[in-house]
Amino acid sequence: MIKFIPEPRLLESPRGRHWPRPSAPAPPPRDPVPPTTADVVIVGAGPAGLAVASALWHHGVTELVVLDREGRSCGRFFDRIDRLDQRVLRSPYEHHPGVEGFRDCELLDFARLHWGRLTPVERREIRMAQAGHRSVVPVDVFHAYTDHLAVTHHVRDKLWCASVTGVRPDGDGVAVHTTRSTVRARHVVLCLGEERRTAPERWWGGGPPPAAVSYWDEPPPGPGERQIVVGAGLTAAHLIAAALDGGREVHWVVREAREHYQCADVNSTFFRPEGRKRFDGVGWSERLDLTAEFRRASIMFEFRPLLERAEAEGRLVVHRGEAVKEVSAGVTGTAVVRLESGRRVDADDAVLALGTIPSIGTGLLPAGLVGARDGWPDLDEATLSYRHAPAVSVVGAAAGMVLGPAARNIDGHRVATARVAAAVAARLRGAALDLRVTADV
Repeated sequence: MIKFIPEPRLLESPRGRHWPRPSAPAPPPRDPVPPTTADVVIVGAGPAGLAVASALWHHGVTELVVLDREGRSCGRFFDRIDRLDQRVLRSPYEHHPGVEGFRDCELLDFARLHWGRLTPVERREIRMAQAGHRSVVPVDVFHAYTDHLAVTHHVRDKLWCASVTGVRPDGDGVAVHTTRSTVRARHVVLCLGEERRTAPERWWGGGPPPAAVSYWDEPPPGPGERQIVVGAGLTAAHLIAAALDGGREVHWVVREAREHYQCADVNSTFFRPEGRKRFDGVGWSERLDLTAEFRRASIMFEFRPLLERAEAEGRLVVHRGEAVKEVSAGVTGTAVVRLESGRRVDADDAVLALGTIPSIGTGLLPAGLVGARDGWPDLDEATLSYRHAPAVSVVGAAAGMVLGPAARNIDGHRVATARVAAAVAARLRGAALDLRVTADV
């Protein structure tokens, strides 16, 4: 059997190019404190929050408040990407945070509009996408596209910088408490994304990492000649590629017997309706099994030649089938990783890329309303609202037990958004109709 392995040069798209932005009048000066009332509050302005806000705009929902702790549309998303020096997305062109069913400008349309700004390799990827084949999207194109969505759907006019501290439904709607004020809304959509998975307490006793050890989304301790990367997924691959590009020797600790390469981070069947139907057709325990099986750490095929060549040249040392026993700081300020096999690995620093876990609303909503089970919220499968809090919905990884493993991906955001936006708009129209009927009586 012949396998096609894409070339690593697809990973080298430029970052930081200038992109024309849609013309829009400067917004009038406004109070830095969010409005006290809204029809809908969206918590989180990442790709999921942007998709929901854009969809609600098409549904005519204009009394909207988007709350984000960074105060920037997709700010944390791109900060994380740039920390890894990531140049391309794993999601292909057909996976985008745009809105289906409203003849919006989609990601592929946007890239073609800016054909003259693309490299020959990037243009070839567009032709591949047009022919129905898998393609790789440059981060630069995706960033410019999210800016386009935020401007054309007036999302920036609705965005406030605030950290949400509590979401409390009551008989009249939902009170959203922030570090700045409280916003009362008829409906709330939580687009909380995922948080990094922390190391087991036994590695160093819990708390912050030892000196010279950091997590992937933190500033690294400092440059050195030798680095340890712990993790088996795409984040680890980006860290390794950046270190190798900087001339460093890398030791890669992989718990599995071998690395796993695949196009998407979940099986591609779950992106399609038949895949979601397969997930719908089984019970809770079977869904947990499917999620565990198909939401496994994996790396884009494009990395394979690069990593294999570095290993053959001795610039990359891979510790396969090795579990971490202990992580500590060395006496000279270095990082020390001890493995279960008894082997010890020393380096100038170590970076942990241990995956992520969905944010399901715990800590914002009362625990009884989240209804957490095996780390997942109790959601209505038709509307993605909490069963015990119908005025609060989720879009993103938290919908994984309803939409399947693809819920955490950009394409899964779009599927969830279509369901949530339609349900929220219908709910608001029903409330308005009830008010009119009451007034007539």
